[in-house]
Amino acid sequence: MTAALRDNRFAMVEQLGARLGVASLCRALGVPKATLYRRRRPRRVLTRRPPPRSLSEAEQQAVLATVHSERFVDEAPASIVAELLEEGTYLCSVRTMYRVLARQGESRERRDQLTRPAYRRPELLATGPNELWSWNITKLLGPV
Repeated sequence: MTAALRDNRFAMVEQLGARLGVASLCRALGVPKATLYRRRRPRRVLTRRPPPRSLSEAEQQAVLATVHSERFVDEAPASIVAELLEEGTYLCSVRTMYRVLARQGESRERRDQLTRPAYRRPELLATGPNELWSWNITKLLGPV
């Protein structure tokens, strides 16, 4: 059943429900009553407060500045946290560093990756007789 057909059934129950009765229309059209009543209710928008121990905006910017520094530009967050802990500095956990990077859209591989050019199959072209020999001639291009 398509969504449009299902929506039409619900609209029909809404229009004719006062005159013919909602329960009988729902049974006749195969529409669940619970779904009909749930659609009538206004949607609640849930807003969450940030957790009390989450990093402030300034702390997140400090983490990003550290990650983007020349020293750590090619390192993974786990090694960054380990090096900073050896020096006695704690900015955040490894998972929090990944969250901050993901919010900025930077949670990819941090090292430069080699991009290879698209592979082109070798093309054999014969322009005259006896210029090209192959065991299979079905894919050979000719002058036409």
